[in-house]
This record gives sequence, C-alpha cells and structure tokens, in this order.
Amino acid sequence: MRVTPADVPRRPLGLRGWLIGAAVAFVFLLLSVRGLARFYTDYLWFEEVGFTDTWRSLLGAKAVPALIFSAVFFVLLLVNLIVADRIAPRYRATAGPEDEIIERYRTYVAPYAGRLRVIVALFFALVMGGGVSAEWRSWVLFSNSVDFGVDDPQFGRDIGFYVFRLPFLEFAVGWVFAALLVVLIVTAVFHYLNGGIRLQSPWQRVTPQVKVHLSVILALMALTKTAQYYLARYELVFSQRGFIEGAGFTDVKAQLPALNLLMIISIAAAALFIANIFRKGWVFPIIAVGLWAFISLVVGTIYPAVIQRVRVEPNEFERESPYIERNIEATREAFGIGGIVDEEFDYAADLDAADVEAHQATLANIRLWDPAPTQAVYGAQDEDFSFYRISDVDVDRYRVGDEMLPATVSVRELNQGGIPEGTWTNRHLVYTHGFGVVASTANLAVEGEPSYLISGFPPAGELSADLEPGVYFGEGASGYTVVDTNVPEQQAASGETTEEIRYSGAAGVETSNFIRRSALALRFADWNLFVSGQIDGDSRVLYKRDVRERAATAAPFLRFDADPYPVVLDGRVLWVLDAYTISDRYPYSESLRPTNLPPGSGLNTRFNYVRNSVKATVDAYDGTIRFYVIDESDPLIQAYQGAFPELFSSVNEMPEGLREHWRYPEDLFRAQSEHYALYHMTNPADFYRKELIWDVVPDPGTGGNESDEQTTQTTIVDTEARETATLPASGNPIPPYYLTMQLPGEQGQEF
Repeated sequence: MRVTPADVPRRPLGLRGWLIGAAVAFVFLLLSVRGLARFYTDYLWFEEVGFTDTWRSLLGAKAVPALIFSAVFFVLLLVNLIVADRIAPRYRATAGPEDEIIERYRTYVAPYAGRLRVIVALFFALVMGGGVSAEWRSWVLFSNSVDFGVDDPQFGRDIGFYVFRLPFLEFAVGWVFAALLVVLIVTAVFHYLNGGIRLQSPWQRVTPQVKVHLSVILALMALTKTAQYYLARYELVFSQRGFIEGAGFTDVKAQLPALNLLMIISIAAAALFIANIFRKGWVFPIIAVGLWAFISLVVGTIYPAVIQRVRVEPNEFERESPYIERNIEATREAFGIGGIVDEEFDYAADLDAADVEAHQATLANIRLWDPAPTQAVYGAQDEDFSFYRISDVDVDRYRVGDEMLPATVSVRELNQGGIPEGTWTNRHLVYTHGFGVVASTANLAVEGEPSYLISGFPPAGELSADLEPGVYFGEGASGYTVVDTNVPEQQAASGETTEEIRYSGAAGVETSNFIRRSALALRFADWNLFVSGQIDGDSRVLYKRDVRERAATAAPFLRFDADPYPVVLDGRVLWVLDAYTISDRYPYSESLRPTNLPPGSGLNTRFNYVRNSVKATVDAYDGTIRFYVIDESDPLIQAYQGAFPELFSSVNEMPEGLREHWRYPEDLFRAQSEHYALYHMTNPADFYRKELIWDVVPDPGTGGNESDEQTTQTTIVDTEARETATLPASGNPIPPYYLTMQLPGEQGQEF
C-alpha cells in the first residue's frame, strides 16, 4: 500500500516551535526595522540639506539597473522553464532509480509547476540582479556620458568611450554570460526532473527537443563570448604587460590579432552548436569547445608570451619607443601636468642691500609661525575650557587694510572627551558645539606672541565683525547632537565663564512626530532620543557633522582632500573642501597610488586621471553644503552634473571674496609631484633610461642632508601592482608649503 502525504497525520506545532518561530520573526523584524530607519533618516538628512532630488537620483542609480537586470533575468529564466515543461516527454519507460525520483516529482510537484517556475525564476532573478546595484557609479557615468574630444592613439575612439561606456558594457556582457550559464544549469535540472535527460539510461539519454533547447543556450553563450572578446580588444590600452601601462608592441602585434581570431572561433562555435540541432550526439559541441580552448591557450596566452620574450625583450626600447611616447603624452594630460613649464632659478650667495631692498615685499612676508607651534600657542588660550580644542591650524591669507597678509587660522571645535560630567544630557543637549576662530598674521610677532586677527571670548579682532561664533560642524565631529530642546546650550562667554544660548540656525532633522523620533532612536541605537522629556516637537537632531563626511554623503562619487580649511567671510565660518574627480580608465596613462598622503585623503587609491574640478563649502553654523564647479572642462564633472543637476552650482554663484581664499590642493600637489618626478621627461629615450628622475627635497626633520652631493634618490617599483614611487633616500619628502612671495620674473606676489 502506497502512503501519500495526505495519509500522514499532522503533528501539532507545539509551544517550542511557536517560540522559535516568534524569535526568528522578531530578529528579522528588528533587523528590517533598523535598516528601514536608516533608510528613512538618510532621506530626512538629504531633505534637510536641500538635496532631495539628489537622494532620489542616487537611489534611482542603484535601484533602476538592479530592477532592469532582475526583470531581464526573470523573463529569460521563466521563458526557458516554460519551454522545458512544454517539451518534456509525456512518458518514458522506467529503467532505474532515477526514474523513481522523476515519478515522485511528477506526482507531488508537477501540479504546482506554474507556481514553481515563477518562484524559481524570481529567486534567481533577485540573486542575479541584487549585485547590480553595486555598479551604480558605472551606470551613472554610462547613462550621462560625454566626449573628451580626444581620441586614443590605438583605436581612434574618444577617451569618453573608455571612461564612461566601456566599464559598464563589460559588466553587462559579463553579467549576460553568467546569466546564461545559470539559465543553462537550472534548465538542465528541470529537463532532468521532467524526464528529458536520463543520466543512467541505456538508450537515449537526451531527447531531441532537449538537445535543441540546450544547444540554443550554448550558442547564445558563445556569441556572448564574442562580445567579450570584442570589448577585450579595447582593454589592451590598459595593458600592464610591457615597459609602460598601455598597449605595447606585444599587445598590438600579438594579443590584438589573437583576440580577433578568438572572435571568429567563438562565432564558429556558436554555428556548430546550432548545427548540432540537426545531428545525433554531441560531437560538434565537443569539437567546438575543445578547439576553442586549445586556440585560446596557444594564440591568446602562449603566442603573446613568446613574442614578448623573443622579439621585444632583446630590443625593448626600439620596439616600445612609439608606445612610450603615447604613455608620456597621455599621462601628462591625464594628471594635468602637461602644461607645466620648467624654470631654473639662479642661486647667488653674495646678496647686497640693493637685493634686499628689491625683494622687501617677499622678505616681509616670510612666515614666522608654522602650523605645529602655532597650534600649541592657540591651544593655550583654551586651558579654562576643556570642552574646546584646537585640532588643526591652516595657512591662508587675509586682506587687512590694503595689504593681503599671510595668516594662520584655526577653528575652536568641540572636544567631546572634555565635556564636564559626561552625562547623556551634557554630551548631546548642553555641550553641542565649538566656539569661534583663532587667526593671526603668519609673518608678524608681538613680544613673542602672535599678532591676532581674531581671538578670545567673545571673539575680537579684525575678522570678528558680525561673526557667528557657533561651530556645529567641523573636522572630526562625530555622533549626533540635539538643539532647540528644553535644556539651554552652553558656550564660553569670557575667559572664565560660560553663558546659556539657544541655536537659531536651520540645520537638523526635526523630531516633530512619533515616526521621526522612533527612526532616529533606531538609527543611533539610543533609546533616550525617544523617551527623553527634554526633547519636544521643535527640537532638531544634527548628525553627519564632520564636514568631509557631510560633503561625501551628498556627493559620494567625488573624492575629497584630507585637509579642509576654514575661511571667515561676511560673519560666517565656511569650511572649504577641495573635491576631485578621478578615474582609472584613461588610455595609456600610467596609474599612480600616491605615497606620503595624509590619512583620510580621497586620493589614497589607484587612479590614472585626476582633476580638482569642484570646491565645496560647508557652513560651520547651519551645515549648508555647496558644490561649486570651478573646472567646467572636466568631462567627469560634466557627466555628474548631468546626473545630479541640483547638486552643483556655477563658480559665478560663489560668495564674493571666497575666491581670494582658494589654494592649490595639497593632496593633488603631492600626487602630481610624484608623477612629475618621472614624467618631466618627454623624450622616450631619456624616459626609458630613467637617468633624469627628479627628487623632492627631503624634510630636514627626517634626517635629510643639505648637500646635493649627499642626497640620493631611491626609485621603488612594485612590479606586481605596477606602482612606482620616487622617494629621497635620506628622509621623507618635504611636505607642501604655502608661501606668499614674488617669484623671479613675476610682477607681483602670489600665494
């Protein structure tokens, strides 16, 4: 007697089962609610800073391609599963144990085949489409691509093709191949369960209909490989095989013809898969795959290696010379160092009074105060207030009367570790912000003390007019703070006393209803945000208060300099951030991962194209973020402007006077200097010999020598990563210095 599932009595679930189920459901709900809370509060943050459309565009950039690819895969797999069921044999003679498995499948599962197909297709669609959202940057650039107006020297394609279109095309074609492979496997499993494939059958193991179906899928996979080979041709301009980065002699003369041949072979393989439909057995597919693998090994791998060893290495310079020239030109253009003019300055030790008088302006602006000792002097002012700190000193210049004077500037920020009695109320509601700016002229001293432009409690000096001293957003500010609560905030009033104030800015997410307070409490895992009676409907929560984090959240596709600097302008303290667009897709340009960058630099990665095309500002009091495009010729920023038009402002909209405080970014200067040490050479022969590599002067504080004869250069080459660094043997390179001076031959002073 056969026992069916309907004949088996059901056992009650029991208390233990219900408890386990409830626990699993609770954990799942908790994780989901926490994720939803973060998602919702991210939206509230973008709404607060006025970039709601940017939030939607960023969300769309992640969701749209994922939905498209998921839908494509769902339809593709579902159609194939429907076909697999339609061509399933209605009856095949039983021959062994596997037929019993098939019979059980038909008995218990086949009645629900339609639902099963949809569930299986939906599951794999979510798996295959979910990872696509990680390619959102490639999608943004692909869908907003522009031309560079420069063609690559090998294929004659515009650089924009390589930077904007090729990365996403390669991803899409690779995804299609993986999708077809999954479809092939899942479809074969369904054919097996339907009886169309019998692994243990002594007779026909695959029905003709199944062979047709699988052959078509295999043919599509072969054609997809054709597309991959076609795109791989363009990848040669990023080759790292030869002396330089880019397509060299072997790539052009051996690898490129090999890829062209493999395209023909893959098309022939697809034809053989189709021809297999009309033949018995699998001889044609086996021949096609075997021949394909053999030719791929010989022509695609062995032959180029032989050419490199036999023809290139014995006479490398002659073979690679035209490609070295391509690399030099592309690298200088991609790193913005092509327009640099080398000038030599004569050194003369016999100065006289006339020379001193002629250069009085430069001598008067010699900096007496460096940032490190100045930071200690500034910090001594705050000894009575442990909840303030001077964490950084920046070099700038300010106009005092008719003169533009070099200056050192610092912001007095909140010191979380120094808050008295670190209760939750004190940390989040009372001590909420830093206070004021300390600045002094860098070229003057008064009785051994700085000549202050602004200092003290309350702020006084040349820059103190109408100044809003509250610093709610700064460098290194973490966590959250709540303003407009039932508890007054505290800040310094004089050198020894504090005063109670209330925030009057517009920053912060309002806690105006139950949902907002719940979401914020879940985001920060802090129940006090929800239950505290000191927070009411008018209170606002300030988070993402670090200026670099704040700017990077609004524009996650930009890279930021490690050193934001404050500017006092029209009674406000504005943090200025240098933002970069970078790419590793500029043909023939030599990639660089800069050394000696400070922690947190956005250029601490591998790239072969960079532009400082944006200056961002963050208001220290109300957190307002602005992105000003200062280099509209940069194609990357043009693409991002097309994708996020609300985010960017024209440089003409920048507040008057802010341009006077622009400075050349330190991280960019370091990166360009490192590459220029080698790429100042434009002659391929000099470049190949590398005898004229320049060196950055060693920092005297790290054991450098003053004598040129005693200072030697060290070139470090990472052969695996193809990254070259030129470092002084006697110490670390001297860091970038900002000076105000008149260079020889120039008409006036420059910063």
